[in-house]
Amino acid sequence: MSADVTAVVLAGGLGTRLRSVVSDRPKVLADVAGQPFLERIFDQVRDCGITKVVVCTGYMAEQIEQLYGGKYRELEIVFSRERALLGTAGAVRFAYDLISTERALVLNGDSFCDFDYETFYTAHIEQDAEASLLLTYADDCSRYGSVAIGEDCGISSFIEKSATAGRGLINAGVYLINCSLIREIPPGRVLSLEKDIFPGWIGRRFFGHASARPTFIDIGTPQSLRQAQALFESRRSS
Repeated sequence: MSADVTAVVLAGGLGTRLRSVVSDRPKVLADVAGQPFLERIFDQVRDCGITKVVVCTGYMAEQIEQLYGGKYRELEIVFSRERALLGTAGAVRFAYDLISTERALVLNGDSFCDFDYETFYTAHIEQDAEASLLLTYADDCSRYGSVAIGEDCGISSFIEKSATAGRGLINAGVYLINCSLIREIPPGRVLSLEKDIFPGWIGRRFFGHASARPTFIDIGTPQSLRQAQALFESRRSS
């Protein structure tokens, strides 16, 4: 399940909404319960049995590179540093040559979602998917936007932030994408996976899978950072 997968972690964002509380480092290095948040993602990748991770860096990239070098525990780390920010899709495409496997597990470096990797991977293979998105339920979708899927779990639409409120499925920031599809992303352009690329994949073998585990947290704002802190503090003490 893991031999043909490289993890790609998106860690180049500016973190402008978090500057009031995290100003001296990239947001993925924000301290959360005594550990840089990025290490929570690395540990999750290790738990999946994946041995290589490509970290897409940009803002304050040198801090991440100096902290980890080429290794974190058993993980091999390779850095893909953008000289100018390319957006989430542009970053993944820029890292393409560093992905040495058939598939990439793409994760947002500023969000965390519990999920069953074996189930997610198996569904991707059984559906002969080109791309699979991990989805989770949120009580209020207005901050994130929502995702609609059909009976076969094929993604049918994306609904913008603030366009809908109430409980629904949201993008959990975890994607399993065949590298043949990544290669189709136009190189050298500023592009968003969520806004520019994913809508164009509707109608292809593009599926969404709801996580059976409810925990989803991000650190994009001071409030959500505090929530992440509380979550991982409770896990550390239990």
